[in-house]
Amino acid sequence: MPLEQLVLASGNSGKLKELAHLLEPLHMRVCSQADFDVTPPEETGLSFVENALIKAREAARVSGLPALGDDSGLVVDALDGAPGIYSARFAGASASDADNNQLLLERLAGLPLERRSAHFHCCLVMLRSAEDPAPLIATGTWHGQILEAARGQGGFGYDPLFLDPKLGVTAAELTMTEKARISHRGQALNALIERIREA
Repeated sequence: MPLEQLVLASGNSGKLKELAHLLEPLHMRVCSQADFDVTPPEETGLSFVENALIKAREAARVSGLPALGDDSGLVVDALDGAPGIYSARFAGASASDADNNQLLLERLAGLPLERRSAHFHCCLVMLRSAEDPAPLIATGTWHGQILEAARGQGGFGYDPLFLDPKLGVTAAELTMTEKARISHRGQALNALIERIREA
């Protein structure tokens, strides 16, 4: 399925940068939905896949291009899966990354590292058009632990608090290339690229 241009159904500059980097092997132009004045739709789904589909469908409808919807978040075991699909707005509708991280630390205060297990989950949905009845769907999961204090200057969102215990570093301490190789988004996108090549 040859694709020359793809609109990313997100206004998140961190996601756009990461996904454009990951999609380089396909040699396609990746645009932000902001380039088409797409108003982000209300995320009314109760799962990552539902919200990714809502976002992708609206971006495809407005832009007239194939669209990639990404819904991802942090799932913390000690918080019964929170913040989950509400990761971007954990501390409120207009919360910053710092606000969300601060609330996460407050909720986990006093818990030892072995009880601070968590994982990032990513669901990608690609639509060839707004009416596409058979979207391509791929997911990825990255397991780790939540630290008591931020480490690292890279990444975005909860990356400075998310420790990969196998590597001994946080997501924010990895280069974009290193993160792409192991992250939830990298896993999902690799799976999606295979699906695109097979289609």
